[in-house]
Amino acid sequence: MSILVIGATGTIGSLVTQGLADAGAEVKALVRQAGKRDFPAGVTEVVADLTDVPSMRAALSSVRTLFLLNAVTPDEVTQALITLNLAHEAGIERIVYLSVIHADKFTNVPHFTGKHTVERMLESLDIPATILRPAYFMQNDLMVQQTIQNYSVYPMPIGSAGVSMIDARDIADVAVAELLRRDKASSALDRVTLELVGPQALTGASVAKTWSSALGREIAYGGDDVAAFEGQLASYGPGWLAYDMRLMMAGIQTFGMQAAEGTVNRLEAIIGHPLRSYEDFVREATAGV
Repeated sequence: MSILVIGATGTIGSLVTQGLADAGAEVKALVRQAGKRDFPAGVTEVVADLTDVPSMRAALSSVRTLFLLNAVTPDEVTQALITLNLAHEAGIERIVYLSVIHADKFTNVPHFTGKHTVERMLESLDIPATILRPAYFMQNDLMVQQTIQNYSVYPMPIGSAGVSMIDARDIADVAVAELLRRDKASSALDRVTLELVGPQALTGASVAKTWSSALGREIAYGGDDVAAFEGQLASYGPGWLAYDMRLMMAGIQTFGMQAAEGTVNRLEAIIGHPLRSYEDFVREATAGV
């Protein structure tokens, strides 16, 4: 029996696949099309589509443990609920699901409320699972690094409530640890929810200061205008996604993204190393610039 990674070709999923392979686990990577990317030695590709029930039944038929990461798409909830129902039908009792922090607070944000719906399903059916609730990924800022360097502005309107950004590698490390813990257990383990955060709460101003220090020149915070942010995203991507991201940024400005006291220590105990800091991330991103 093996561990099936859904979302295996993305930022987090590829790191999870690599981490599991490094640990000697038997890993299957779900793909929609065979041969589009290279996986670590020993990882088996499984071709299926999350909305194609027969292919998903086949993909789940010889699986002991499941990692589920859904991309932000218009049918994200449908994909997740079908997959988890089929996993439940197949008797899979070892699941790690990637949700999002404060999924229950950002009630007007489509992909937050979608993930909260999935969490409620896991709870109501009493499915043995680890629910991972990450805050904003540090790696999101790689998408705006060129803007920061070219225009001396940090453009993400994260406000001043405080966002405990987390490095994608730390998210993957927690996911791998939880998948292995569940996979190796002699029977199904209790459901658990883990909020995933980095070691410090950041604001738009403090992030700009970090980039200023790394680049050796003044980087300004672009401000809290979420309408302008939506317009910028919509100029090169789907309008529904730009609006979803606008609503998320407004929620971040209102609620922030911070976990309960003691969370950092708990996460570091799980992964066995300190959580990566935003300063380290920026230093790495700007090496050689």
